[in-house]
Amino acid sequence: MNQLSRAILSGALFLTAGAASAATVEVRVSGVTAKGKVSVAVCDKTRFLKQCAYNASVPAQAGETSVSVKGVPPGTWAVVAYQDENSNGELDTNLLGIPKEAYGFSRDARSKFGPPGFEDAAIEVGEAPTTATVNLR
Repeated sequence: MNQLSRAILSGALFLTAGAASAATVEVRVSGVTAKGKVSVAVCDKTRFLKQCAYNASVPAQAGETSVSVKGVPPGTWAVVAYQDENSNGELDTNLLGIPKEAYGFSRDARSKFGPPGFEDAAIEVGEAPTTATVNLR
């Protein structure tokens, strides 16, 4: 299983104080085809592209698919999403490790060589619901 798949699918047990103040992050994922599912992870800086604590997946809907990730405490987070077209539970890559399925990050963060840094994708989550957009590429 590759790094991005683990970040989204390997939700770690994450205990937080003040769970009552946790919010929902509504992720609007664009560039989706009607195949498979869309998986989303909301990660803190220490778990970015590793084992993110907050994850959700929904069936893909052509155009834009919304995914709600519940129970996210206030703070600075980054959103990672990908379309698992064949529903195998991971982001498929070629022999060089380049993704064959569409993926993206909050704030449309990109990098020329490898994934973007946490700061490039960081969003602020408060106690109220937060909306993040991700454009799949």
